[in-house]
Amino acid sequence: MTPALPLDDAGPYVAAAYLVFLALILIYVAIMAGKLARIARELGELTELVARRDERAAPADRAGDGSPSGAGPGSHAGEAVPR
Repeated sequence: MTPALPLDDAGPYVAAAYLVFLALILIYVAIMAGKLARIARELGELTELVARRDERAAPADRAGDGSPSGAGPGSHAGEAVPR
């Protein structure tokens, strides 16, 4: 049984198939790198927002009566809550 395409003629097609495969892999890696960069940028923005929120909350905590956050005057911060 002979191949559909003689082996000496198949070389360029095999090379082209490998090049197409390599191009697809490179495109995939480029897309993933772009997504990773976007996620890293968004994570940096979120970190910045949290830092700003904490900076705004810090003066309010210092201006309070010294009780832990969420425990106002008259609360019993150290007591266990019955279930």
